[in-house]
Amino acid sequence: NKEKDTGQEQLSGMRVASLSEGDEGEIILDTTPFYAEMGGEVGDTGVIETPDAAAQVVNTKAPEKGLTSHYVKVTRGTLVEGESATASVDALRRAQVARNHTATHILHASLRKVLGDHVKQAGSYVGPDRLRFDFTHFEGVTSEQLAEVERVANEQIMNAMPMNIYETSLDEARASGVTALFGEKYGEKVRVVEAGEFSRELCGGCHVANTAEIGFLKVVSESSVAANTRRIEAVTSFGALEYVNKIEAELRAAADGLHVAMFEVADRAAANAQAL
Repeated sequence: NKEKDTGQEQLSGMRVASLSEGDEGEIILDTTPFYAEMGGEVGDTGVIETPDAAAQVVNTKAPEKGLTSHYVKVTRGTLVEGESATASVDALRRAQVARNHTATHILHASLRKVLGDHVKQAGSYVGPDRLRFDFTHFEGVTSEQLAEVERVANEQIMNAMPMNIYETSLDEARASGVTALFGEKYGEKVRVVEAGEFSRELCGGCHVANTAEIGFLKVVSESSVAANTRRIEAVTSFGALEYVNKIEAELRAAADGLHVAMFEVADRAAANAQAL
């Protein structure tokens, strides 16, 4: 797959023998450490290199089962079909994605613990910067319930639970009470992801080795997206720290403007509103 913006050559969807500097296309490797986008988790990025060339991997997808396609832009030299290459995943980005993915499992279990066993996952997005979790629920989540969900989730994260990931038969997994996604098609062999005794789900994605790696989880928003379906947006780790720091900076700015201590902003704002 090769495209050029000059208009002189359009080979999108066609197999080519090489990609040169500036070209964009897809590369297939016989083996790869890259995780392809699936199940709500974004695909890996990184670099594919040979002694004479290099390409930036901007996304990884699986157009069909068993096939991993690396979407690349060549940054140096020419990559030629059939030659050996070194594939390197962006480890920091992968780690951030893994933190957020494990956090969705813990969030799911926390929602079920606080709101009830009727809660089921209805969709998700897991990226390096944030996570989104859609779930079935028949009414709005109160601020008190949301605070308790966040507390329970962070308690589990800070318990530093080791993750246990293994393969078993689908029948054995179901018999043991593992959470499966409604409508998802599973083979005879499935991959189970356990966070201690708190969360057990069928999942093929990337996860941390220990929940403590998540740091902490901060809920950013909760809203309705469809009938009986709610959505939580959240951040973890460095993203959570950045979010909290942003709130603190905003609060400090407001406190300076009102000439009060940081935790007196609400009282002063209320007093000013009454005086108007």
